[in-house]
Order: sequence, then C-alpha cells, then structure tokens
Amino acid sequence: MKKIVAVSVLPLVVMARTVSFNEALDLAVSNNKELLAKQRDIEVAELTIKEPDAYKKGKLEFSENISRTNHAGYVFGMKMASREATFGDFGFSDFLQPLGMAMQGQGMDGNKLLKTKPNDLNYPDPRTNFETKLTYEIPLFTGYKLENAKTMAMLQLKAKQAKLSHDRKALGLEVIKAYNGAATAKKFIALTKEAAKIAKRFKNTALDMYNKGITRMVDVNQASMAEYSIKTKTKEAKTQFRLAIAYLRFLTDDKSITDVKGFINPKIPSTRLKTLQENALVNRDDLKWMKKNVETMKTKIAYDSADEYPTVGAHVEYGTNDDRFNISTNKDYYLFAVGLKKTLYNGELTKIAKQKAKIEHMKMLQYEEYMREGIKLEVEKNYLNYKTLTKTLAEKKKTVKMAKSILDETEQIFKDNLQYRTNMQYLLLSLGKYLETKADVITSTYDRSIAAASLKLAIGNSL
Repeated sequence: MKKIVAVSVLPLVVMARTVSFNEALDLAVSNNKELLAKQRDIEVAELTIKEPDAYKKGKLEFSENISRTNHAGYVFGMKMASREATFGDFGFSDFLQPLGMAMQGQGMDGNKLLKTKPNDLNYPDPRTNFETKLTYEIPLFTGYKLENAKTMAMLQLKAKQAKLSHDRKALGLEVIKAYNGAATAKKFIALTKEAAKIAKRFKNTALDMYNKGITRMVDVNQASMAEYSIKTKTKEAKTQFRLAIAYLRFLTDDKSITDVKGFINPKIPSTRLKTLQENALVNRDDLKWMKKNVETMKTKIAYDSADEYPTVGAHVEYGTNDDRFNISTNKDYYLFAVGLKKTLYNGELTKIAKQKAKIEHMKMLQYEEYMREGIKLEVEKNYLNYKTLTKTLAEKKKTVKMAKSILDETEQIFKDNLQYRTNMQYLLLSLGKYLETKADVITSTYDRSIAAASLKLAIGNSL
C-alpha cells in the first residue's frame, strides 16, 4: 500500500518546481507566445529584403496554349507561325484559273479578278494549334525603385528587431511583478503566522490570568477573536500567492512552477538624473525603432519619385507553333525586345505622392521628438519614485522596530497588571500597529522593487 501511495505522489513531486528570477525571465523570453508570434514578423521582414533582388533576376515562364478555331485570320496566322502557309492558303486556286484565261486572250476583266473572294483564305478548315513557348522578362532600370525598396525593407527589419527587443525587456517587468508578487505573498503568509502565534500567546496568557482571577473573560475572548481573524488573513495571503504563481506560469508557459526562490531587488546605478536620461536616449530600443521608421519614410520620398525616371526592360521569347504538341527546330522562333517607358504626364500624381511622402517623413520626425521628451519624463518620474520609496522604506523599517518595542512593553505591562491599568484591547491595538507597520514595509519593499525595475527599463536596460 505504501508503494502505491508513493507512486501516485511521484508525478506531483516531479512537477513541482521552484525557480529563481533569472530562470523565470529566461523561460518567459523563450516560451512567451506573444513574443514567439512577434518573432514571425522578423522572419517576414527578412524575406521582404530578398524581394527586390528577386525582381531584378527577372521572370522565366513556360506556357502551353491549345486552341481550335475556323476564324480565317487566326487560322492563317497559326499557319504562318508554324511555317506551314502555302499559296493555296492565300486563295490562289480562285485566282490562277481566271488569270490563265486572261493570259490566253479570253478577255478576263482585271478589276473583276481583283474583286474575287478566295474561298480557301476566307473559309479555311478548322485548325487545332499548339503554341509552346518560354519567356524571360527582366527589369533593366526601374528609376531606382527596387534599390529604394530594398533599403526600406532593411530599415524595417532593424525597426522590428528593435521593437522585439523592447517588448522582451518590457516582458521582464511583468515577470518581476509576478515573481516578487509571489515572494511578497510568502512574506505576508509568514507575517500572519507570526501574528497568529503572538495572538495565541496573548490568549494563553489571558486564560492563565483569568484562571488566577486577575483578568476578565472578555480579554480571553478578544484574544481568541484576534487569533481567528489573523488565520483568515493567512488564507487570503495564500490565495494571493497562488494567483501570483498562476500569472508567472502564464508568462513563462511553464505549468510546473510552484514556488519562487526569493525576493529580487534590481540594482540601479547611482548616478545623476541627467545622466540617466542621456543613457536612455542612447539605449532605448523603442526610440531606435522610431528612428528606423523615420529613415524608412525618408527613403520612401525617393521611392515615390521613381516615375520621374524612365523604366527600361527586356523581353526574350522562344517557342514553337504546330497542329500537335511538338517542339521542332523547323517550326521554332525567337524574339528579343528592349522597351523604354517614360511617364510624361499623369495629372501630377507623382508629385502628389512625393509630397505626401515628405509630409509623412516630417510627421515621423515630430513623433520621434515627442518620444524623446516622453522618455526623459518617464525616466524622471521613475527616478523620483524610486528615490522616494527608498527613503521612506528606511524610515518605515525604523517604525517597525519602535512598534515592536511598544508591543513588547505593552505585553509586559498586561502580564504585570494587577490594578487593571491596561487590558487586552490595548494589547491587541499595539499588535495591530506592529502588524500594520510591518505589512507596510513588505508592501513598500515590493513597490520599491517594481519602481527599480521600471527605472531600469526606462533607461533602456534589461532586467
């Protein structure tokens, strides 16, 4: 029976996993489905870069057209294309006999002869035609359109890479919220257990004093009520822990995570605000993304100016025509052509497109400047928040020590109180103040860690 229980518990033990912050962050970056989906944008952008060069290589096509018709023009043209046309196909049978009569002096009217409608030419037999050909077309000059398209594609690849890097770093903030949220919940669980232990001690003390007749039953009941209330808080803290772990599992896509190793405090370089702002303008990936978008729109001005230049292309064709599928050198042909095209007037559409591109470029420049100012403000906000939380946290820790000292002194007074100068209500009030100050320190420690993480991200660093 013990072996059966051990085997049934084994999967639970195997699935349980305690992770450090770095492990959780690595898992999130590797497994997060949103980031994996965004990685596909990078792959698409890499392929887009290859498209202009692919166009430059031209296009080779094979075609086979099978047709059947008794249309006089088509039939004659098909016979010409297959090199099968004869004088009979021109209708000479309706022309030679009258011509011979005229040559024998039988008085044939020449005008009437010219008006003869040759039956073989106008009413040919139906023909089935097989047109087989290879064609190759290549752009020789496109007004620099393909070159600019490739430049734009390369810029957009770099933009998407910068954006993905920014999103990866931003994911770190969510990971630390979940990770430190779980670690903070564990601290609250420990605090409530400490509080429950103290309340139980108060209850036992009050009960002992009641049995000796030196205190009242109300003191025992108040201590019991406080102990019960604290146990409820323990359940709430455990629920918050489970919620934080659930969020961490979601971010990392790892269902085996059951616990975290310890609280993490991001390190901030102790430097001046101005220096942090300057570093942010150099390191922020979202600003790099915006800069690449600005460069892309600048290149688009040249891209939309392509119609100001002529375009040149070449066309090569090789094929055969026959009344059956047959590739024969007796019936083959070739064609080579070079074409030049220049738009002389299109209602100023090119000018309008170019002007629109210039406006879009100016708009992106304004967005970049707006982002720069926003980044500086974001750094300042997080910097001041972090500094304030650091200072107040130190003060709150001092308050905890004072509250604990007051609690210990009040408990001693209660134990030594034979004149009812104090009671359980005052003792529990001191306990409440102690717990409140300690809980405030735990909350502030969490808030400070998130502020530090936010400041690191604001200056463009990774967690």
